[in-house]
This record gives sequence, structure tokens and C-alpha cells, in this order.
Amino acid sequence: MNLPAAAPAAAHRARVLRALGLTPWQRRQAATDDAVSPTVEAPQPAVGHADCVVLLPAVCDARALDLLGRALTSAGAALARAARVRVQPGEAELAVPQARAYLACGEAQAHALGRSLPMQVTAQAQIVLADEPARLLGDAAAKRRLWIALRTLRRSLATAGS
Repeated sequence: MNLPAAAPAAAHRARVLRALGLTPWQRRQAATDDAVSPTVEAPQPAVGHADCVVLLPAVCDARALDLLGRALTSAGAALARAARVRVQPGEAELAVPQARAYLACGEAQAHALGRSLPMQVTAQAQIVLADEPARLLGDAAAKRRLWIALRTLRRSLATAGS
């Protein structure tokens, strides 16, 4: 009996995802060809308390945002549902909800977060810095740093939830 050609690729993908500490998700039912995929709206920041907040630059390429959104989705439900806050250049204070973890996509976003959060929240939260989404498209090292950041956030959210 011959195995399909995709079997070695699927096994390799499973090994890589397991090494990264990610759990692959599968649809419960197969999508049909005539089904239209709905557009996914980015979650709006909540006023109260959130598990994770992602800080993004105000101006981002759609491809870079799509790549970042797919990475967040593959890292688990807590990161897929993370609130996203756009940071305007030179903005003094942000309306950032309190959260257990923050992912700052770029140094400017990390500085804006540091200026906006109270010291007590900053001390208790897990804050992880990743490269700006525009760098993810062409830089393999930036993608690697993003995967490491997502793995760190996922682990910290899992231990805090236990």
C-alpha cells in the first residue's frame, strides 16, 4: 500500500509544530468550495481586564497583519482572541486595558505601553517585545523571534490560568 505524497510533509509539519510547542487546530467539518470565508475582524480592546493585548503600529501592511493574525491564531485561543491596540507615532498615552500579558510589535509600541500602564500593572504583567509586522514578511530571524515570543506568552498564560 502506497502512502500519499503529503504524508511525509504532514509528519514533518507535526514534528515542527510539536517542537515549537504549538497545537494544530483542525476544522470539525470540511469547507465546501462554494462556501465563502468570512472576513475576520480584529477584536476591539476591552475596557476591563483581558488575557492578552497586542500593540500594533498605526500603519501596517495588510499582508503583514494577515501573517501576524495567522501566527496569533496558531498559538492558541487566548492569543487568537487577544485585543489589538493601534499605536499612533508619538502618542503620549494609550487607552490600554489591563491584561496578564502584552505583545508589543516594535520598540515604539513598547515605549508607549510603558508610558501608559501603571507601575503595579507593569510589574505583574508579562510584556514581550517582537519585531514590527512589516519586518515579518522578509526577515526569517524576525519570524523566529515572533514564534519565540508567542511561545513565551502562551506558556505564561497557561501557567497563570492554572
